[in-house]
Amino acid sequence: MSIEKDLKKDGITIIKPLDTLSITLIAKFVAEKFISFFPFSHFRYHDLFVKVSRLSMYIADIPEGMSEANYFYKNSSIYFKNGLSIDEMKELTIHEFIHHFQEIKDQKGNLYRLGLCDFTGIKVHGMALNEAAVQLISSKILKHPIDYVKYYGIEFSTITPSYYPLLCNLIGQMSYIVGDVVLYDSTLYSNDRFKNAFIHCTSEATFSQVEKNFDKILEAEEKIICATSHLQKEDLNEKEIAKASMQIIANKKLIQDTFIDTQNKIFTTYFNKSLSNLYSVQDIEDYRKKLYSYKDLLGTTQNYSYFNDYYIYLMTKLDEIYEQITGNTFLIPYKRSIWQILLNKISKFFGREKEIEKLYN
Repeated sequence: MSIEKDLKKDGITIIKPLDTLSITLIAKFVAEKFISFFPFSHFRYHDLFVKVSRLSMYIADIPEGMSEANYFYKNSSIYFKNGLSIDEMKELTIHEFIHHFQEIKDQKGNLYRLGLCDFTGIKVHGMALNEAAVQLISSKILKHPIDYVKYYGIEFSTITPSYYPLLCNLIGQMSYIVGDVVLYDSTLYSNDRFKNAFIHCTSEATFSQVEKNFDKILEAEEKIICATSHLQKEDLNEKEIAKASMQIIANKKLIQDTFIDTQNKIFTTYFNKSLSNLYSVQDIEDYRKKLYSYKDLLGTTQNYSYFNDYYIYLMTKLDEIYEQITGNTFLIPYKRSIWQILLNKISKFFGREKEIEKLYN
């Protein structure tokens, strides 16, 4: 009875258990996808199949705005929204099974760690961070293609346009810095390797702020969903409509600002710190390539120029470091260093050639 009460708090009402054949098909699908994506890991098909098939699965009424599948750790069960096809349930189970796989409970059955999320303190840490990691890995397992989308005035690429797209983009940027393998390991096995690696590459303060910003974005998105749902009611007066509309506008602005601030914090902290680790020409070249490729990960707004300006700043720094290492300024015979030539090319890409020329002539 307590399980049903807990579910009803979230608006979930059980309709019926999922039939055995469907559960078997889902278990087979999930096991195959995991083995295909992690071919050199110690995962075994039979063990994965058994783990998934032992989960209780239900068809349920789930409120609009909530995920179409929800894992409930208290009874190790998955609840699917009524009306989903078996193929939709198969794909959604990847995400929910990762939640089951990553959970760590104490002897009393209380959850104290879930991937990147820590429940041991007074306040839960990393809830949004973990959801983003799980969704990103799920989409990679399912081999979703890259899509280009625009949410809240932010344009970016993503492989998960329907679920946590902004958060997945940001954690993808973090993963680019520390490596995918570290992210997978911490998400699946609930350890601090990803956190420690990111702190090592940036700073503890940066990780703490990024973690908080993830929660801020997720909370703002939930408020937008609630306000949008409220607007759909037929008996609202003008004051209530205006209030809900203002809440939506304010939270959209909050999401955009927080996303851009978080993104800028991630790459500036990382690349600033990495400057002190350049000891050879090859180090400089590797650094430049990683910086240049970062542009493909960015979310941008209409007037966003921060990364472009930062790129210009770092090119001058690389020029100085190169001169210190080699004693060569690269000024012969072209009167411009190789980095300035490269900068001229990238400035055309960003559409600010004239402005950058003024800075370097």
